[in-house]
Amino acid sequence: MGRIQRTIELAKASWAVLREHRGLAVLPVLSFVANLVVLAGFLGLILLVGVDGGTGGGADGFDASPFVYVLGVFGYLAATIVTVFFQTALVSGADEALSGGEPSVGSSLHAATSRLDRILPWALLTGTVGLILQAVEERAGFVGQIVANLVGAAWRIVTFLVVPVLVVEDLGPIAATKRSAQLFRSTWGENLAAQMGFGLLGFLAALPALLVGGVAVASGNLGVAVVGVAVAVAWLAVVMTVVAALSGIFQMALYRYATSGDVPGGFPSEAVRAAFGPRRR
Repeated sequence: MGRIQRTIELAKASWAVLREHRGLAVLPVLSFVANLVVLAGFLGLILLVGVDGGTGGGADGFDASPFVYVLGVFGYLAATIVTVFFQTALVSGADEALSGGEPSVGSSLHAATSRLDRILPWALLTGTVGLILQAVEERAGFVGQIVANLVGAAWRIVTFLVVPVLVVEDLGPIAATKRSAQLFRSTWGENLAAQMGFGLLGFLAALPALLVGGVAVASGNLGVAVVGVAVAVAWLAVVMTVVAALSGIFQMALYRYATSGDVPGGFPSEAVRAAFGPRRR
């Protein structure tokens, strides 16, 4: 119960920062919209190429040519770049807020834009790792799925602080990955419990939406079902937005403590130190 309580305290502190700087919550929304645009664009290209080149495909004339798969890879990498860009903007805004500044959407986006030379290589690296793991999972059977999941989890753990490193230390992708792994090894403590805790909090916050949507659909009334599903989707969108913003704030706070030992403003000292455990030099 101690770990859960500490995670709740950290979430409360992150929430206090987010309430004071509500514009930070706009960035996950912009990321979602931008990813939808990228997805729609590449799906349109894939359909056009598939239909135009579908001379020997199935009954619908669609032929998944090698070029279609290439487009799919580029689409995945483009979505990764968009995601990392807005994640960098969010973490940059959190850094400004924790420094006592007043971040805006514009200043956060400007900070991310100024680091495009770091964002692009890192996004391509982590996107390529994701593609390789996905290929292993799909083609190596049950054992491949286990290996891919374990390696993927390890990758997420050791790269948890890469974006704050990119923002503050201005390192390249390889150096940033090594730096993130170093910070994790030296100050890991109960960091993992905190990461999982935000996911758990998000899941618990989403339960009412799932309940409302399920009851509405089960009612058998079309009008009730439409309204219920709409409310559920809106609630889920709010939960995802808030959790993403909280995670970015928390991520920068963890980086600051890992590198300096100082507890960022707005965060309870004991809660942050408990999340990391004893610092080892």
